[in-house]
Amino acid sequence: MTNAARPLHIPVLRDQVVAALAPRDGAVFVDGTFGLGGYAGALLEAADCRVYGIDRDPDAIRRAEAMVTRYAGRLILIEGRFGEMDRLLADRGVDGVDGVALDLGVSSPQLDEAGRGFSFRADGPLDMRMEQAGPSAADLVNEAGEAELADIVFHLGEERMARRVARAIVAARAEAPIERTGRLASIVRSVVPKSKDGIDPATRTFQALRLHVNDELGELDRGLAAAERALKPAGRLAVVTFHSLEDRQVKRFLKARCGEASQPSRHMPVAATAPRAPSFRLIGRKPVVADYAEIAANPRARSAKLRVAERTDAPAWEEAA
Repeated sequence: MTNAARPLHIPVLRDQVVAALAPRDGAVFVDGTFGLGGYAGALLEAADCRVYGIDRDPDAIRRAEAMVTRYAGRLILIEGRFGEMDRLLADRGVDGVDGVALDLGVSSPQLDEAGRGFSFRADGPLDMRMEQAGPSAADLVNEAGEAELADIVFHLGEERMARRVARAIVAARAEAPIERTGRLASIVRSVVPKSKDGIDPATRTFQALRLHVNDELGELDRGLAAAERALKPAGRLAVVTFHSLEDRQVKRFLKARCGEASQPSRHMPVAATAPRAPSFRLIGRKPVVADYAEIAANPRARSAKLRVAERTDAPAWEEAA
């Protein structure tokens, strides 16, 4: 194990994720949302293992040059999406891994750098693109129809006043294109009252736009299935979520793959297809959450949930066409 200093960045539930993955000498892991390399660094410090760090954000890959040097030969970075991890690994001659960590949502640099346009806390260009390519959040708010905007804000932001928000956006863009985070936040705040919990009224709308621009829930589905294909028997999957949409999706996937999907009504016809062997078994019935000390040190940990499952020796399930 290297004596190099640990990375300064400590991701949410880091120690719990590392404990769940149980690093050991010679093992191979994937940090599918590399970011600042917090999970990867902790795994590399815990054992003489190898970690493949995947990130769709080119800035994350560039920032990690020193870390790659520090863990020479043991940290391999890949620019790409974790939803394609099995293919990305196969391209590098890796046919199976012992653990996969996924820390969903945005990274600290993405939130902290106003120029990336993810946050309403500092004014910047309305961008939100993790890959820095393709349509931006500005494209979305200036081109989508009112009904489409309302659906996005309601379903991905769980914003009860989604129609009011969409109507205000369409009215504002008729005067001038909405190109800055500050202006969009002001538009939303003008029609969504402050909540008693102190959460900024713009929070849910910004979340919805970010999820849509980056297809984060679609990528999560693809990532869970890719991890299932990449993991060896007894390999572990550890997923940290930060809001209910993500957590429900992970919970639903693992429940199905563990053979615990809800049974159909006795009044419904029995499916003609044979049941599939469980490809995972749950590690713990309830999600792991941060303790008071971690929440005090990092308020973002308040909403975090960690779910862990272990791969069985059953074949990966084929996705429905």
